[in-house]
Amino acid sequence: MEQRTAYQSIDVNRDYYRYNDLDLSRVKAFMRFKRVTDIILSLIGLVFAIPIMLTFGLAIKLESRGCIFYKQKRLGRFSKTFTIFKMRSMVKDAEKDGPKLADKNDCRVTKVGRFMRKKRIDELPQLFNILIGDMSIVGPRPERPSFTYELEKEIPGFVNRLKIKPGLTGLAQINGGYDITPEEKLKFDLIYIANMNILMDLRIMLKTIIIVLNGSGAR
Repeated sequence: MEQRTAYQSIDVNRDYYRYNDLDLSRVKAFMRFKRVTDIILSLIGLVFAIPIMLTFGLAIKLESRGCIFYKQKRLGRFSKTFTIFKMRSMVKDAEKDGPKLADKNDCRVTKVGRFMRKKRIDELPQLFNILIGDMSIVGPRPERPSFTYELEKEIPGFVNRLKIKPGLTGLAQINGGYDITPEEKLKFDLIYIANMNILMDLRIMLKTIIIVLNGSGAR
């Protein structure tokens, strides 16, 4: 089958099976390469991101009570739990009644938070997660443990996304993100794992930049 890239049309039902023929030695070799590029890109990114985070950190404090940053437990490679960092885009105690995914036009999101989410500024602290090795620039987006285990019951094999490090962006994010179902997200993630290469990563990153500039798909 012809290998596809991030820009090309992907038939998730047809391409999904490629994951079953995964060459683990190729994956390990590429992951070593990705680690080097992740360190370089995250350091470069932080040079530009830190002034932006300082500016929006001040805006967060001026608009609402609470910490500038917040952290959550997420599942990384091989189900290893790690702490993810974000800039707070919701009101304080937004999840006092328990974990809940953000809805479109969620009333818990602040005015500053809505802009940050639109431009993905709230995700910038994850460059630190990439630098220390919890995440990669490109890969399946990390989920909370409770959501992952819940989805595994509904969609057997959902945990197969955890065979590589989670990413700041991924194939699922540039092909619908919040607007696709968990089943479709899983298939896109497994397609990425089975086909990942340098060119695909570059195109996913470029497409992500375009989406950020357009402000599309945010919640």
